[in-house]
Order: sequence, then C-alpha cells, then structure tokens
Amino acid sequence: MLYFDLSTILTATNNFSEVNKLGEGGFGPVYKGLINGKETAIKRLSMKSKQGLEEFKNEVILIAKLQHNSLVRLLGCCSEGDEQILVYEYMANTSLDAFLFDSRLKIIHRDMKASNVLLDDEMNPKISDFGTARMFGKKQIEANTLRIVGTYGYMAPEYAMEGLFSIKSDVYSFGILMLEIVSGKRNSGFYHLERAQSLPSYVWRLWNEGKGVELIDQTIVDTCPISEALRLIHIALLCIQEDPNDRPTMSRVLLMLASKSINLPQPLAPPFSVGRLILSDQSTTTGTGTGFVISDQSSTSASG
Repeated sequence: MLYFDLSTILTATNNFSEVNKLGEGGFGPVYKGLINGKETAIKRLSMKSKQGLEEFKNEVILIAKLQHNSLVRLLGCCSEGDEQILVYEYMANTSLDAFLFDSRLKIIHRDMKASNVLLDDEMNPKISDFGTARMFGKKQIEANTLRIVGTYGYMAPEYAMEGLFSIKSDVYSFGILMLEIVSGKRNSGFYHLERAQSLPSYVWRLWNEGKGVELIDQTIVDTCPISEALRLIHIALLCIQEDPNDRPTMSRVLLMLASKSINLPQPLAPPFSVGRLILSDQSTTTGTGTGFVISDQSSTSASG
C-alpha cells in the first residue's frame, strides 16, 4: 500500500473541489482524483467526525490485509496534520444504489420559480413548465447558449451574464425559492430602502448580523420551529453562492434538508445583483450575456 503526501492529494482533487466530489458517507466526503495518470476515489475524513479517526485506522489495517476481486481495492492513504485520507480505485459506474434509484435523465429546468411550482389539493408541490428545459448527456456537466431564457431574480449569475448553465443553475434557483418561502418576500422586484436592493443581499446582511430570525415570515412562525427555518436559510445561502463550484448538488441539498446531523459549511457571499438593468416585478429577461431585454411574458421560448 502506498503513502501519498497531502500536496499530491490536493493536486489530484483540485483542492477538494465540489466539481470533483462524488458523494459523502458517514466517514466523510469522497472525491474523484487523478494520481499518476490514474483515476482514483479519495475518501477524506470529516474534520467534525467524532469516531472517524478510529474508523480510519481500522479501515487501513483491515483493508490492507484483504485482497479480493469483490472488494474495492485500497491503493494508499495519507495522514498529515488534521487530514486523514484513504485512496481507493475508482469505480466508473458508481454504485448499485445509483443504478436502481438515481435519476435516469439529467434535466436542467432553467426557469425554476414559484409560479412554476404548482400545488395539488393536498399541497404537494409539482414542477411545471419544461418549455425552457435542456437535457444533458451522462458525461455532460455544463453547456453554453447565446439565447438566455428564464426569469430575472431566479437566474444564476453565470447563466444570466455568460450563458453558462449546468445542474448548479437550478440549485441557485432552488435557493432563491427557499428564501422566498421562508421570508414571504418575492425576489423579483424586491427593494428595501434601508437594507438592500435584492432579497439575497437583504438576507446576507441580516444573516451576518445574527438577525436571521427577522427574515422569517410571521405567518409560519407558529407552525415552523425557528431552528428549522434558520437551517433552511443557511442551506438556501449555500445554494446561491456566486461560484457554481461552491454550491451543493441537489442530492446533497436533499440530504441537508432531511438530516439535522449533517454539519453545514459557512456560505460565501451571494451575488447581490445580476445583469445591468433593474427589472420590474415578475419581468422575464432575454439576453445575450451583455445586457437584458425586458419581456412582458412570464416565460420565454427556448431555442438554445
């Protein structure tokens, strides 16, 4: 079994980039890495794990003694400072769980907003309006278009300004949607005279001042515990970070929403404005990445 120094691991994973992240388990996150031209799966012990160090030692000792075609091969490890890392062979077709239960299609909606989430008679949400959606291939992670379609206020900055869209574009839109749900305030047309000119900037300022409670819509205070509402705001801020690489995947968002035991990282500042024009409430934008044209319709047709 080989020993890898931390610099090799950092280079292999692009400094543990979210783009390289394969998933996360009880041990910690797992990243795809390239070491000596070979693809590997790099398992990083979570800094906040209480039992992780013992499990790390146990896995190294046990797996190093075992060699079998039905076992994922441990290639090496790294123990440097606070970092405890295991390096495994990379399994290109992921897990059985993914084949059985994961989505068969990778669809980018591109116009995720409150008016496109419909509610049935039992208040179950259903996503609608796939007119602007695009389908990605299995290996595709992003695309570029000269025709930008969607609704101002929900569009990720890289899409609104450069025409770049990916699964992280919908994550951004979902984050804005969560902020609207918790705050009861609409992002499109939002303006707070004393505090901010957009909902994200308003939320960010209050959050950093330790006044997150002030963001919560009074109509849900009696039915939603304050701690849960604050956690939703925290997750939403992670979703709307400016760099798409810093945003979690939707599967990760689901885990964070479903489990309070998952520690949430500190979010980075979101973009406070997107585009060069301040648009009116419910306006939809069509642009080429250098500016916007205001449309009277609630959505635009997709050609890119």
